[in-house]
Amino acid sequence: MQTAQRNSLRLLQWMMGASLALPLALFVLASTVSWFSVNESADREIERSLDVVHEHALKVFETIDRSLAEIAEVIRGIPDAGITSREETLHLRLKQLADSLPQVKSAWVFDAKGRALVNSLVVPAPDIDFSDRDYFKAHVAGDIGTYIGDALKPRPPYQGAPFFGFSRRRQNEDGSFAGVIQASVLPEYFENFYARIGRDAGSFFALGLRNGMILARFPTIDHELRLDLGGPVGQQIAASPKAGLITVTSPADGIERRLGYQRLAEYPIYISAGLETSAIRARWFSTMSQHLIFGAPATALLFFLLGLALRRTRHLHAEAAKRQEAEEALKHGQRLEALGQLTGGVAHDFNNLLTVIRASVDLLRRPDLPEPRRLRYIDAISDTVTRAARLTGQLLAFARRQTLKPELFDIGQNVQMLSEVIGTLIGSRIEIATHGPSEPCFVNADAGQFETAMINMAVNARDAMDGRGKLTIKVRSAAELPGPAAAQTQEPHDQNPGGQNPAGYVAVSVEDNGIGIPQEQFGHIFEPFFTTKEVGQGTGLGLSQVFGFARQSGGEVVVASEVGKGSIFTLYLPRVAGDGRAQQITAEDAPPLDGRGMSVLVVEDNIEVGKFTTDALTELGYGTTLVENATHALEELAEGADRYDVVFTDVVMPGMTGIELAQEIRRYHADLPVVLTSGYSQTLSEHGSDGFEVLQKPYSMEQLSRVLHRVARWRRMKRATAAPTP
Repeated sequence: MQTAQRNSLRLLQWMMGASLALPLALFVLASTVSWFSVNESADREIERSLDVVHEHALKVFETIDRSLAEIAEVIRGIPDAGITSREETLHLRLKQLADSLPQVKSAWVFDAKGRALVNSLVVPAPDIDFSDRDYFKAHVAGDIGTYIGDALKPRPPYQGAPFFGFSRRRQNEDGSFAGVIQASVLPEYFENFYARIGRDAGSFFALGLRNGMILARFPTIDHELRLDLGGPVGQQIAASPKAGLITVTSPADGIERRLGYQRLAEYPIYISAGLETSAIRARWFSTMSQHLIFGAPATALLFFLLGLALRRTRHLHAEAAKRQEAEEALKHGQRLEALGQLTGGVAHDFNNLLTVIRASVDLLRRPDLPEPRRLRYIDAISDTVTRAARLTGQLLAFARRQTLKPELFDIGQNVQMLSEVIGTLIGSRIEIATHGPSEPCFVNADAGQFETAMINMAVNARDAMDGRGKLTIKVRSAAELPGPAAAQTQEPHDQNPGGQNPAGYVAVSVEDNGIGIPQEQFGHIFEPFFTTKEVGQGTGLGLSQVFGFARQSGGEVVVASEVGKGSIFTLYLPRVAGDGRAQQITAEDAPPLDGRGMSVLVVEDNIEVGKFTTDALTELGYGTTLVENATHALEELAEGADRYDVVFTDVVMPGMTGIELAQEIRRYHADLPVVLTSGYSQTLSEHGSDGFEVLQKPYSMEQLSRVLHRVARWRRMKRATAAPTP
């Protein structure tokens, strides 16, 4: 018996050691695997972004090239004197061309001496010598085809944004040099496009010449940048001139990035997309924080339980066997209770920390803040961030795993604005028809992912039509997701597994008159990397992104097609209520309401949170009084409840809870509004707020001021109604 007891105790001791050693070994292994996985995922994301910007740049330059060819055809065989005599007509033609292309600033025709014969800006053309410009000098010696030059600034008297030249040579019938046809292209057009698609933290895009000159860049810089061709990037491009991936530190801003680059067809242009390595590391840290935040407490809890088991085992050996079952049941109940307390405590403390951070940031944004208070808020942020770093990392990990940033927007308005970008991408030979709804259709989804999905469907339609045809985009309301009838034209796994949205759906359909989809391909069109295009012409990820975005957003994507007659892809997203103003100023971004003339009783047991709340309200003009618990709050109201316009109280407090306090205030001061706040409350989750306004932690000062104004305004209106008329 003693040997068995010693063996059981020794086994528990080994288990306690293993409960620490095994999780540590697993964590090291998981860290290594996660590091490679995150980097591979980042490379794939960079390659997908590179495909998008490559497709965009190629279509833009091809469009400009075709436009210059049209100009050359119009003036072919016309001598300089003839062009000058028709300057008014040709000016209107060039102006119409420049106005139709948002990427083109102006278009010019020069004679052999560099003098402008006609342009899209003014009539008559200015008497200025442009022969020193690179886009002119490049064509003097011979025909080099299309030339793309360095970034230039407008020459006086012209002003405006920088540009780079896109030019072709003019030749006489004998092949001699007759002048130049040139279009001034705006780098900011590319930078604006990159800003729209570069929503992820650390995103980077660039457009540059083969000689190292950077024409457009996101994030932008305020000075000219030329790449050192003898440096690491130049050497990498020389070794692999068509495309590649490289990790390099930028000389412009000193930031290390993982970059992918690709040559733009026959043009002397390279496009690049990348991510900051710090952002990639942050993703890895976020992933590992998930293991730490849940693994470390779980390991500690397991170690504690094993220690408790070891201690209890020593006693259990001396007790009767009839008590063993009861003690094991007790340990099981204690384990569950400890886990529940741990979960609730972490949630509550985490939200308290975030409240302090948010309040400190809001206060630091206030103008004319005294230096001692500014330093105090900065110190508070630093201390609080240190304690909250791991929890914050876990929350960010959850957000990154979904890769969605939902926001409220009108999908019809978004499609109208997006149609211009789609028109640039698919080319001028495809006619676009957009049909919007008769009323706003709001959804709560990731606007960036929605735009990407629309571009992917439009590019897919363009390829199906071989660059020529009609593309129709329709936005309409739908009461529910498509039923069994839609299953006839798509794979069974495309059916929505969940229930219908009570508010209905917004359906966005993209219809083409292309070649259609054969029936045998319907089961594969949404699969990643499935494509019917030639090698190098497509990644097979476009429709896969549309499918994933629809499912993650609670919607669906269906397709109907007939070979030879085209296809219709329809994206369904859950519809939500909206008044058209949420997109302009969100609750977090709206300016705070002035609190002058209002008095607030703040009830908060966490002194740090309470102090920051009162400081922030004071900065906004509120009169505040801070008490630590419900008992002191009732004592304060007993001395005169009319002194306060509203009571702002935490829910979780020792003794009387915030809900019990609110109920007492309702009983004795019925017209005094109460606003509850909590990061976690079992009472709220089980029984609700009993009709009181609830502000969830962490909250911003803007949100707090608006809630206080809303509830206090109701009380003032009630008093004004009850007041006797003089």
